[in-house]
Amino acid sequence: MIQYTISECQKALKNGEVSSVQLVESTKAWFVSDKDKKIPLNGFLEVYEDALESAKKADEEFSAAKAKGAGELATLLEKKPLLGIPFAVKDNMSVKGEKLTCASKILQGYVAPYNATVVQRLCDAGAIPVGRCNQDEFAMGSSTEYSAYGATRNPVNRECVSGGSSGGSAAVVASNLVPFALGTETGGSVRLPASYCGLYGLKPSYGILSRWGIVAFGSSLDQVGILAHSPKDIALPLGIMSGEDFYDDTSVENPSKEDLLQTAQKGLEAYTDTDFSKLKVAIPRQFLEAKGLDDDVAAVFQNVQDWLKAKGATIEIVDLPILDASIACYYVIALSEAASNLSRFDGIRYGKRVDPEDGYDALYVATRSDGFGPEVKRRIVIGNYVLSEQFSGNTYKKAMSVRARMQREVAALYKKYDIVVCPTCPTPAFKLGQKVDDPMAMYLSDIYTIFVNLSRTTSLSIPAGVTKDGLPVGIQFAGPMFGEKKLLSLAQAWDEAHPNCGIPLENEKSILTSAKEGN
Repeated sequence: MIQYTISECQKALKNGEVSSVQLVESTKAWFVSDKDKKIPLNGFLEVYEDALESAKKADEEFSAAKAKGAGELATLLEKKPLLGIPFAVKDNMSVKGEKLTCASKILQGYVAPYNATVVQRLCDAGAIPVGRCNQDEFAMGSSTEYSAYGATRNPVNRECVSGGSSGGSAAVVASNLVPFALGTETGGSVRLPASYCGLYGLKPSYGILSRWGIVAFGSSLDQVGILAHSPKDIALPLGIMSGEDFYDDTSVENPSKEDLLQTAQKGLEAYTDTDFSKLKVAIPRQFLEAKGLDDDVAAVFQNVQDWLKAKGATIEIVDLPILDASIACYYVIALSEAASNLSRFDGIRYGKRVDPEDGYDALYVATRSDGFGPEVKRRIVIGNYVLSEQFSGNTYKKAMSVRARMQREVAALYKKYDIVVCPTCPTPAFKLGQKVDDPMAMYLSDIYTIFVNLSRTTSLSIPAGVTKDGLPVGIQFAGPMFGEKKLLSLAQAWDEAHPNCGIPLENEKSILTSAKEGN
């Protein structure tokens, strides 16, 4: 199994085996060549021209520090732990001076005037945003098929979807083009592609990563997430990016920020036998009784349970009836907030404009009709209907009441149990086009993930095995608010015990390997 990790990059850059410029150039060369393939991956929409300049500056910093001695280099890397390391961003994140389209025609030509807070904090740590990734339009979807730029394919099997809405971010990490990438979550949009592509994917607690500079879908649900090959490669960026932000009133401090930074740099500590003996695991009965669970996914789920029991953990089946309302509750809230957030895209202030010369009303209708795709239109219509005078917002209020109850009951569950374990998705990656015309089937892909977003807690999808057809299967470790360190340490123990559960890309080279060979 080939992997491309932050640790490997750090070591190669520090030892002079490769330069940051070579890493960026190799990514760009792969991107150009992939576009000419008969079946392109379509993970990157663009590789930034400015990334090369940033890489040159990083190499100059390395050279200057090395010239002054090992102590100076150590000080530099302590200040900038991700110096020279490329990463990718989803196409709904602001990168100053670069295009931002949310994979939609309505934002054609829009250029971000500033960096999103999470991007800026990574840049301050020396990392280089190397390109923007494909996604479902305005992050609305579970397969990255609802994109104005075409679908992203799964790097394990290009006849299958990569998951969504952060499918492009997952695909470029799984293809070893960058060691980690940023995605966004509203109902499972990082964990789902992580499962389909054989990666680790974290949905952090709501608020510990700023949403400033992220185009909103459902503001009370949206959260930035991270995709990578290892728990450690999630812990370090998470520690760097997390914390309160002046520009985001919903942001909060992360109590484990410093701990994450220190342990990620020294080596993420895995769960010990003592930790496992104290671990209490809950599996909701509602998830076991849910219809549509694939047999191969069920088998992988059982393997994870057996491993936890063998390590000494206690597993109990629990009743959480409120979970039966999660899909309905989520879509009422998400679609209502989406309709409100997307009302600003009117063809007047920025983005695409279709001017029929019949006044502003006609301009508004023509621009949105031409600019939005079918799934976005469907969600706007439903959201506006829910918020309409006929309902007086009562349906939205009722959904928020259900959500509040879910938060209370999930919080109470975590007072008795340390984590919840369940599949990330009922099925492995499905074929392109299989569900695109069946919205309900697509929506049910999120049946196991949505409760985490509604309760504002945290969850990590781990690569736990493969199906008989060789498609990756992800399992979720879900925990309480600010429980990221616990989940990552548990995942580290899994990673050390199961080093071959990731993506089986037999003939792919990582960009790091290609850059070394070209050195």
